[in-house]
Amino acid sequence: MRKFAMFCFSVVLSLSIAEQLFAQGTRSTEEKVVRLEEQWFEAQQNCDVLAPLLADKFVMTSNREKVMNKTDALAACKNTKWTTVRLSDMNSSVFGDTVIVTGDFRGDGTDALGKPLEVHERWTHTWVKMPSGQWQCVASHTSSVTT
Repeated sequence: MRKFAMFCFSVVLSLSIAEQLFAQGTRSTEEKVVRLEEQWFEAQQNCDVLAPLLADKFVMTSNREKVMNKTDALAACKNTKWTTVRLSDMNSSVFGDTVIVTGDFRGDGTDALGKPLEVHERWTHTWVKMPSGQWQCVASHTSSVTT
């Protein structure tokens, strides 16, 4: 009976340690992806930073007529000049090698034609840990917020 009790204690202790390690791994993953999100929004003013964050098969959906790929998204970034960008209300959820991040974006600037822009959007980004170990965004969706 004593051996069985020790065995049960060992199992419970092992599960507790495994749970703590998993939670630490999840937090670490979330922190990495949140830093990538911050780089993404800094890239709104320096598009060169954006390219390595996007997967080759990246897709972006929004209220625009066309679903954009990586090339389209990089071109749109270069054609839009932001004077201010504000990121808030960011939340993330880890699902193994996938992280879903949501947030709120506000920005002021000019579009490709030089017309003033004032944008307020809610967004969702889907990040995947690639075989190389690098995290990249594979999908983005934005929805305009009207107040």
